Amino acid sequence: MNNKVYLYVFDTMADWEIGYLTAELNSGRYYKKGQAPSEIVTVANEKALVTTMGGLAIMPDITVEECSITSTDALILPGGETWTEAIHQPILGLAERCIQEDILVAAICGATMALAQAGLLNSRPHTSNDLEYLKMICPAYTGEEFYQMQSAVTDGKLITASGIAPLEFTVHVLKALDVLASDRLKAWYSLYKTQEAKYFYELMG
Repeated sequence: MNNKVYLYVFDTMADWEIGYLTAELNSGRYYKKGQAPSEIVTVANEKALVTTMGGLAIMPDITVEECSITSTDALILPGGETWTEAIHQPILGLAERCIQEDILVAAICGATMALAQAGLLNSRPHTSNDLEYLKMICPAYTGEEFYQMQSAVTDGKLITASGIAPLEFTVHVLKALDVLASDRLKAWYSLYKTQEAKYFYELMG
């Protein structure tokens, strides 16, 4: 099945946090035999050019209102500098619906703080950039007992990750989508994490 992956895009989006992930989703180069690459659909509040933190200009494919996400799809929420602002309420509403309907939601860095402030992390295992910072800027957050000091956490169909863990974030999402064989995914991660050539040959094998 060809997964659709909806990628939320907005001004100041931290493009490097999802760079490893989008490259593997779009190319499908290490996907299981016979599995087509995932289709990435960019989503924004309106169809107007957005500029990432890295200065890349992206024209969104669809608006949040037009997003008809289904159970086999995924929603990716990258970090960025504006997550505490009200402009993200529409996508947070969609994220909440996805979580309720058991649709994969993967958030990294600032996006995890937005989920926390929306009350979506109060009763399930999760991580973010830093627990004390999370508590400080998210008055509605009461999920401290569920916070895990890990780079990335998967709880059912919800993935959260620290902004300095793009590799781990990618691994958790690819695993959740079940598009790479486990040994290949392990080799992929080991190659980028250790830069040892042996993992390149494992990956190509």
